[in-house]
Amino acid sequence: MAIDPSADVDESATIGDGTRVWHLAQIREDAVLGPNCVIGRGAYIGPAVRVGANVKVQNHALVYEPAVLEDGVFIGPAVVLTNDMYPRAVTPDGRIKGEQDWHAQGVTVRQGAAVGARSVVVAGVTIGRWALIAAGAVVHRDVPDYALMAGVPARRIKWVGRAGVPLTPTGDGSWRCPETGDLFTERDGELTMTAAQPRP
Repeated sequence: MAIDPSADVDESATIGDGTRVWHLAQIREDAVLGPNCVIGRGAYIGPAVRVGANVKVQNHALVYEPAVLEDGVFIGPAVVLTNDMYPRAVTPDGRIKGEQDWHAQGVTVRQGAAVGARSVVVAGVTIGRWALIAAGAVVHRDVPDYALMAGVPARRIKWVGRAGVPLTPTGDGSWRCPETGDLFTERDGELTMTAAQPRP
């Protein structure tokens, strides 16, 4: 574990072995970070956020509570994972809103998924396993496993495999990863891995 002296890590946070926290990052109370993570310069991890193993949160990304990042997730520079569906600074009677005035809804990012630079993910969204969110996208609904999403609002433009490269169609609703050789089947807008076949 290596924490830069300029980082602000709450004493109640749990930091896994081998995790590195860089300059000016902030890790809030009761956050849990697994082993071998990298938290970049100026990144923010909110209270009670859960971060798995081997996760990278790049510079100036904002991960608001109660987000969950599973193992192997990549959060690009300046990504924002929001937590308020209907944001307001004040209540209808003009009082400044406090914790009792709203219910935080965290973003969940499943195993191996990657969220590209400056993307925004709306509160309550789940990003599926090994999905890839293109830089600058705005994600407002759940993302299926292996989907490549781009645009504002984000829509699926391709399928990707575990290596992050677009899959090649092989016919009859089947797909192949040119990098790993993994095989997939598409049905009803979802992709399922059917065989892991690394290239010789």
